[in-house]
Amino acid sequence: MTDPDLVLRWLHVIGACVLLGTGAGIAFFMLMAHRNGDPRIIAHTAGIVVLADLLFTSTAVIVQPVTGALLALRIGWPLSEGWIVLSLVLYVLTGLFWLPVVWVQIRLRNFARTAEEKGTQLPRDYYRLFRFWFVCGIPAFLAVLTILWLMIARPEISVF
Repeated sequence: MTDPDLVLRWLHVIGACVLLGTGAGIAFFMLMAHRNGDPRIIAHTAGIVVLADLLFTSTAVIVQPVTGALLALRIGWPLSEGWIVLSLVLYVLTGLFWLPVVWVQIRLRNFARTAEEKGTQLPRDYYRLFRFWFVCGIPAFLAVLTILWLMIARPEISVF
């Protein structure tokens, strides 16, 4: 493997680690803040979560398909390989869950900030949106885990 291939592979693995690690970290910290129930803690945590998602997750979301496609082309794997196609389908599925989750995190943060400023309890809409956020995270996280497995195992899958 030449140096550019090694750099591409390294960037691709780093991107995968960032997606998995940031996703797991965000989920953990949001859940812990939510369980606490204190609007001040939720507002602070959600603010950091939104920033982390925008900085780290967004960057990895862009890097992953670019480095993956370049790697496949350099190594000689056709993009029509079953495991690559399935990985891409799962990647899109993950994105379909992630995009609304980012919007929901911003709303959760704003609900908590308002409750903190007014000295009130979190509104019912906060809890409804938190359940939606939680439910969306499960298939997205499982899809990312599956993509990582596909990248490592590269199983023979007939798609076409």
